[in-house]
Amino acid sequence: MRICVVGPTFPYRGGVAHYTTLLVHHLRERHQVALFSYRRQYPRLLFPGNTAPDPSQAALQVDCEYTLDPLQPWSWWRTFRRIRRVQPDLLILQWWTPFWTPMLVALSGWVRRRTQIPILFLCHHIIPPDGGPLDWTLARFALRRGHGFVVMSEEDYALLRRALPEAFIRGAALPIYDMFSVCPTPKEEARAHLGIAPEERVLLFFGFVRRYKGLRYLLQALPEVLREFPVRLLVVGEFWEDEQNYQELVAALGLQDRVTLLNRYVPNEEVGLYFSAADVLVLPYLEATQSGVVQTAYGFELPVIATQVGG
Repeated sequence: MRICVVGPTFPYRGGVAHYTTLLVHHLRERHQVALFSYRRQYPRLLFPGNTAPDPSQAALQVDCEYTLDPLQPWSWWRTFRRIRRVQPDLLILQWWTPFWTPMLVALSGWVRRRTQIPILFLCHHIIPPDGGPLDWTLARFALRRGHGFVVMSEEDYALLRRALPEAFIRGAALPIYDMFSVCPTPKEEARAHLGIAPEERVLLFFGFVRRYKGLRYLLQALPEVLREFPVRLLVVGEFWEDEQNYQELVAALGLQDRVTLLNRYVPNEEVGLYFSAADVLVLPYLEATQSGVVQTAYGFELPVIATQVGG
């Protein structure tokens, strides 16, 4: 089977880039797969995070063609022509933010009008975290061009079914992300490297720090936890909000000796240090579909405490 996939991959950061890379890697075990990725993702002015490349030395990589630029419509047309030349049996497009609406509408529209290629949308979020009515409108406008859909939560299934009552929709779970735990670091060694005492109980909050991930509420709850038993909280990940607000909250709660804030994107080769050192992963999300961080914890056989918010 010939398949074309459109989505981010190395050197871009984050869960969708990792997902795309792993998806293509595993599809290529049985199929002929062409991956079309981006020469550029988000303009700096529109992106709250760090636009620097993934710094990992042990990067997740697959062969691909970097053909797309979100601000250059002629690159969309060239990519469509390249897809048409491949003549795939399936085109997989990914949806997670309305920023991509113009490009995906153009690509899917050309494919539907000029070819017989079926289009499958992989939907990481129908409406992005912290999204609103405009996001919902744009999602419906873009996704109606798909022939089939894969969603990551019951909530997104219901949303998409409401928007497209006759659509072919299936749910899917993220696989366990065990690529970081092939050679796990022993807990004692990981803690020694991070300067954590062997006897400490360690909670881990890992990943991009954004409002919807609820870190503020975890910090506010920590004094209650400390009344029962001593713990240390490691907050590890790049802040998409003002870190100073969290530092002030930690100080106001008197948690300076119990909370470590590490504001940085963690390269792949260092991920295992933090998961190996922790006793439990804590994710107090306010909303979610599924989480690659949870699946990474499962790869390390690390227990997870998470809010019940539909993911």
